[in-house]
Amino acid sequence: MIIPFNKPPVVGTEIEYLQQAIASGRLSGDGRFTRLCEQWLEQRFQAERVLLTPSCTDALELSALLLNIQPDDEVIMPSYTFVSTANAFALRGAKIVFVDIRPDTMNIDESKIEQAITAKTKAIVVVHYAGVACEMQRIMSIAEKHQLWVVEDAAQGVMASYQNKPLGTIGHIGCYSFHETKNYTAGGEGGAIVINDEKLVERAEIIREKGTNRKQFFQKQVDKYTWRELGSSFLMSELQAAYLYAQLLSADQINQRRLALWQRYYTALTPLAEQGLVKLPHIPTACQPNGHLFYLKLTDKQQRSALIEHLNKKGILAVFHYVPLHSSPAGQHWGTFVGEDCYTTQESEKLLRLPLFFNLTDNEITQVIDAVLDFFMNPNE
Repeated sequence: MIIPFNKPPVVGTEIEYLQQAIASGRLSGDGRFTRLCEQWLEQRFQAERVLLTPSCTDALELSALLLNIQPDDEVIMPSYTFVSTANAFALRGAKIVFVDIRPDTMNIDESKIEQAITAKTKAIVVVHYAGVACEMQRIMSIAEKHQLWVVEDAAQGVMASYQNKPLGTIGHIGCYSFHETKNYTAGGEGGAIVINDEKLVERAEIIREKGTNRKQFFQKQVDKYTWRELGSSFLMSELQAAYLYAQLLSADQINQRRLALWQRYYTALTPLAEQGLVKLPHIPTACQPNGHLFYLKLTDKQQRSALIEHLNKKGILAVFHYVPLHSSPAGQHWGTFVGEDCYTTQESEKLLRLPLFFNLTDNEITQVIDAVLDFFMNPNE
């Protein structure tokens, strides 16, 4: 491919920080760069506590342990999401309860949540698709009314906000991804858990350290550390943290570039939307996005496949996204869909993502735009 769908962001200072980490002689987790990253995230987002993890998957699994998810508990979430969102809670024995999405944002339909709540419901997991926030004010009101936990799967939401509050800091727990496909990466893999309820902080630190009070030991709060409860190894290595720290120091630069690229797509392709040929992303007024991805919605699955093939012939890789979890074998085994699937399947089959990454050049995005326009202007070629 001449133009790939994604390239991991590179700002130019990563090697310098990696060399510092290597020279320190400390490569395991919770070293200097881990603390620097966590402090940056806590201060920038005004978060109660942020803990780096090896991945967003790990952050979600840590969340399930932290909330004491038990067999037969029910956890509500959208079906249109990555498998880790459901896996984390199914691994604890929970029943996954899927509800429909909104067609405008591809986020969970907040009006469908309450009808899915039962006496067994323990948590609501929201997914901020494309870095555009769910309707968190309504969702938090529902959670408070029914005394439920809210976990934000903000894998795509770093540097995005809702009513000027950073995504990941609104629910009781937030989960970030620093995978190479995200706006900021920890050298390929990486994540973080955001603890917004101070009562959860100490347990989160214990669970993250294999279920031990190791941190309290090193802070001389106890004379020895022991196994306290179920946990796992949820620490990011110092090399990953060093790479991530370089990216966080350039977070505004990365964010501005991605938003500029997103806007170029939106402006250039608006004429197609005005003619009713495609639908473009919708950003509610309460949401401040982060330019994580740009998508088009075509007429149907067949037209989407035709556009993918057209772009491939021009050396451009464009891809669709999630296959709804409730239609998968595992989703049918460990979950159930409540209510009618009005939009989840229908809208997912129309959606096509275009290349968008920090190091995408102006010339490359022009080539992508021209190729998309050519598909519609010259349909018989």
